[in-house]
Amino acid sequence: MLRVIARYHEIALKGRHRPFFAQKLAENLRKATSDLLEVDVQPMAGRIALTAGAGVRWEDLRPRVESVYGVANFSRVREVPHDVEAAKQAAIAAALERPALSFRVTSRRSWKLFPLDSGQLDREIGDAVRLATGIPVDLDEPDLTLFIEVLKDRILVSSERLPGPGGMPVGVSGRVLALLSGGIDSPVAAARLMRRGCTVHLASFHAFPLQDRSMLDKAKALARELTRRQFRTRLFLVPFGPVQQAIVASCPAPLRVVLYRRFMLRIAEALADRCSAKALVTGESLGQVASQTLDNILTIGEATRLPVLRPLIGMDKDEITAEADRLGTLRISTLPDQDCCQLFVPRGPSTASSLDEVHRAERGLDVASLVAAAIASCEIEQLDFPAVHSHAV
Repeated sequence: MLRVIARYHEIALKGRHRPFFAQKLAENLRKATSDLLEVDVQPMAGRIALTAGAGVRWEDLRPRVESVYGVANFSRVREVPHDVEAAKQAAIAAALERPALSFRVTSRRSWKLFPLDSGQLDREIGDAVRLATGIPVDLDEPDLTLFIEVLKDRILVSSERLPGPGGMPVGVSGRVLALLSGGIDSPVAAARLMRRGCTVHLASFHAFPLQDRSMLDKAKALARELTRRQFRTRLFLVPFGPVQQAIVASCPAPLRVVLYRRFMLRIAEALADRCSAKALVTGESLGQVASQTLDNILTIGEATRLPVLRPLIGMDKDEITAEADRLGTLRISTLPDQDCCQLFVPRGPSTASSLDEVHRAERGLDVASLVAAAIASCEIEQLDFPAVHSHAV
């Protein structure tokens, strides 16, 4: 039987709301492991316990647990009763599983009525492991650390603490709608909101059939990867070519990119109403491209009444790329595609647009009709994980 303990940190600071957050984390761990046989998930004091049947391998369970937001760290553990001799034998077995040049024991006594304090446990269990294995003790830079946790009804013994993604469980902070391009930034922005507990639905804009289907395929692949972190995602695929053609036909060329972005926010706002999202999310980073100067961010954001969250605004490209690599989206984002934002882009896009000039430019457009037509032509897919599949909604 495989036993795993997932620990949380930020949730523990939530006071009287902590049970709600802990239950949500347990629920998300159940979703993450729902296709694995015989995995039982139960909240404990300050942690979540996962018990898997004989048919579940550690290699299959580990990546599921380490991707669930809210998990600070986790361990494969041995459980023994309140018996020091049993704890010694469990520690010896754990040490023999992981050959090491040196070790130390780190005990934590959550149940203060246990007769031995943490220091006494360290010494007694450490002596037993040293004598049984011959591995020397090194308290400063050990090759192996054996963790002993004394709870009210049991003792947990483990030989590693693996990092989780931290943050808060998806679903505790409401819903948002993220604008998903084919680039590196927007998936990272979406994941950052998931880590803060939001359910993130996605809207991706494409110019098919003016361009090929590569942007559609890439958006679906990115959405599937992100769904591994939140288990269910609604993906809106918005045909944007007609809007771009209308802008090109009647608006000043330097304003095209700013106007594209304003229309994207308007369309996203309408889609947000459909999925009860209370904010929009973009992958903008200040000064990275022409549309992301402070002036243009102001004129673009004015197009929507919803708050626009920009979690990457102060990050540079190297930081964002490193985070995308850790997230697992970088390999998809770097595939070639035909991004609709590159369609009809002028040689000299404005970097300092004003509200007056964009309002004048939009007077020649039937804004409401263009937005309504884009929404009417929008395709919606529902993505689920585990056993990711998609279907039209």
